[in-house]
Amino acid sequence: MAWADAIEGLSLWRLWVTLGWNDILQRYRRSILGPFWLTASMAIMVIALGVLYAELFKMQIREFLPFLCVGLLVWNLLSGFLSDGGTLFTGSESYIKQIRLPYSVYVYRSTWSKFVIFAHNFVIYFGVLLYFQFWPGAVMLLAIPGLVLVLINGALANLYIGIISARFRDVPQVVVSVVQIVFFVTPIFWKPELLQSRAYLADLNPFYHLIEIVRAPLLGQMPTSKHYLAVLLITLINLAIASAFFARFRARIAYWV
Repeated sequence: MAWADAIEGLSLWRLWVTLGWNDILQRYRRSILGPFWLTASMAIMVIALGVLYAELFKMQIREFLPFLCVGLLVWNLLSGFLSDGGTLFTGSESYIKQIRLPYSVYVYRSTWSKFVIFAHNFVIYFGVLLYFQFWPGAVMLLAIPGLVLVLINGALANLYIGIISARFRDVPQVVVSVVQIVFFVTPIFWKPELLQSRAYLADLNPFYHLIEIVRAPLLGQMPTSKHYLAVLLITLINLAIASAFFARFRARIAYWV
C-alpha cells in the first residue's frame, strides 16, 4: 500500500504542483520581489563570503567564487529538505484531517516548492559565469542527473524525518541544530584539499558527495566515480529507511498530527 500511495500521489501531479506553488506565493504575499528576496539574499551571501574567504584562503576569487556559489545553491536545497521535514505532515494537519489524499502528495508538494526556489536562485550562477566570462562546456549537462539524485534523496529524507517529527515533536529542533553543524564541516566554503592528509574526512561526509555531483559539472569538471558510487549507496540507504518507515507507520500519521 505504501508503493500504491507513492504512485497514486504521483498521478495527482496537478494538485501538488498547485499546492507547492501556492506555498511560495503565500510566503511572499504582497512582497515586491516575492520569492526573489531569497535570490537577493543568496547573492549577497555569495559575494560577501566569496570575497572574505578568498582572501583568508589566499585563493583567486575567479576560482573560488563559482565554487562557493554552486556549493551554497545545492546546500540550500539539501538543508531545506532537512529543516522543513519536521513540518512535512504537521504543517499539513488541516488537509490530512479533512481530505483523504495519498501522503506522498505532501512529499511531492514539498519537493516541487524547493525545486522552484532552487531554480530562482540558480540565476546567481549564470550571473557569476557572465561576470567571470567562464563557460563550463558540455560537461555541465551532467549536473542534471546529479540534481535529480539530490532531489530524490532530499524527498526520501523529507519523508522519514516528517514521519518521525509527527510522532516526536522535539525532532525538528534537533535536525535544525545538526544541519547548522553539518554546514561548517561540509566542503562548501572550503576545499577538501585544505585538509591535506585528513582529506578522507570529507569523503566520509555524505553531503559532500551529493553536492559534488552537481557542483563539479557546473564548474566544468567531471565528477569522479567515487562520488557517484557514494551517492548510489546513500540513495539505497535512504530508500530503504524511507520505505520501511512509510510502510510501517503510514496508517498512524493521521493520528499523530
